[in-house]
Amino acid sequence: MNENIYSAQRVISEVEKAVVGKRDVLTKIMTAILAGGHILIEDIPGTGKTTMALAFSRTMGLKVKRVQFTPDVLPADLTGFTLYQKETGKFVYQPGAAICNLLLADEINRTSPKTQSALLEVMEEQQVTVDGVTHRTGEPFIVIATENPAGSAGTQLLPESQLDRFMICVSMGYPTVEEEMEILKRDQKKGRISEETEPVLDAAQLLAMRSEVSEIFVHKRIYRYIAELAKATRENEWTELGLSPRGTVALTAMAKACAWMKGREYVIPADVQEVFPCVAGHRIFLNMKARVGHIRVDELIRQALENVPAPALRG
Repeated sequence: MNENIYSAQRVISEVEKAVVGKRDVLTKIMTAILAGGHILIEDIPGTGKTTMALAFSRTMGLKVKRVQFTPDVLPADLTGFTLYQKETGKFVYQPGAAICNLLLADEINRTSPKTQSALLEVMEEQQVTVDGVTHRTGEPFIVIATENPAGSAGTQLLPESQLDRFMICVSMGYPTVEEEMEILKRDQKKGRISEETEPVLDAAQLLAMRSEVSEIFVHKRIYRYIAELAKATRENEWTELGLSPRGTVALTAMAKACAWMKGREYVIPADVQEVFPCVAGHRIFLNMKARVGHIRVDELIRQALENVPAPALRG
């Protein structure tokens, strides 16, 4: 096994010391990190979203900033601000939370739209602009955000433009009885994540892994398959908004990272099918007819995968 692939698997194993029974979710998050994307974790409170995000930050050895989003968090808390120094007579930039490698945005949908919009530039361009001056984030730059379900007390919907900047959206879900028994057995004392999870990567290693992922081969039939899947989410009787072009780019990157994680140098249709739900789900918005008919997004995704024929690749 490629040494870098082994390191990626080790990251997942280390995070499992803090998170019980969510191997599939952890794998998708690691895949998105390798693909160069941002991650949104949506679920009810208390299912381990923040614990998972903190564990990933610890194992990858990156410069981490964490923001607990509340209604009084300001855009300047993220982007930074300039401060006048009387001694020198100059304005000096004070970095905000976004000037890091990994930003943990906890309960992102509890803050104001103005503060949420401050993340748009930094998530897309890896930079912030304050008083007309541009400041770069660290390299790499990753946002792992958690959010409570829509309708929860004190929350508001994220705009479509911001949702589209998250490469994937995953959900933890309730643990099984056996998993919950294991959680109860573990010591929940403060500092447990720092004590049990160990750094596996650093920024240079992660960038090298991303470079390998970018070299994974994608056949033109796979590109067409991705485009046809996107078309299926847009042209149907239930969709108001389907998978965006940014979404197809994210789907391609995720499929390449999925193939790399499995030790292949090329993408196959199964890679696309595996990551399609977590890439497309938060980008699809249903119309009134679908809501009245109780049609769910995951049902639309399932139909797209069933109705769009996968290409046959040989040799």
